Amino acid sequence: MLPRSGDVLHVTRAASVQFLKPIMFRVIRVLDWPTYDGWVWLEGYELNAAGDAVSRRSIYVQAAGLRQLPIAAQPRQRTIPVPVPVRPRRPMVRTPARVG
Repeated sequence: MLPRSGDVLHVTRAASVQFLKPIMFRVIRVLDWPTYDGWVWLEGYELNAAGDAVSRRSIYVQAAGLRQLPIAAQPRQRTIPVPVPVRPRRPMVRTPARVG
């Protein structure tokens, strides 16, 4: 399986020994750098449990060891702040300043 842009992958030790702790990874692109047969360079974002990007990375993995997640993790929706009612301000009273 060769991943495509936008795919969310579960990258484990089956893909490379460097991933003792599995990560979720959203692919930006597959790099066309020379590699050994069956290996690929991927550029993308490491995702946290909520599906938010935490760091941009380039990883070198075996394509056969990658597992595509069935449902792409969606980033959390940003909440729009509720407008707070603003009370009208009292006009500022200006008086002449004494000089000298």
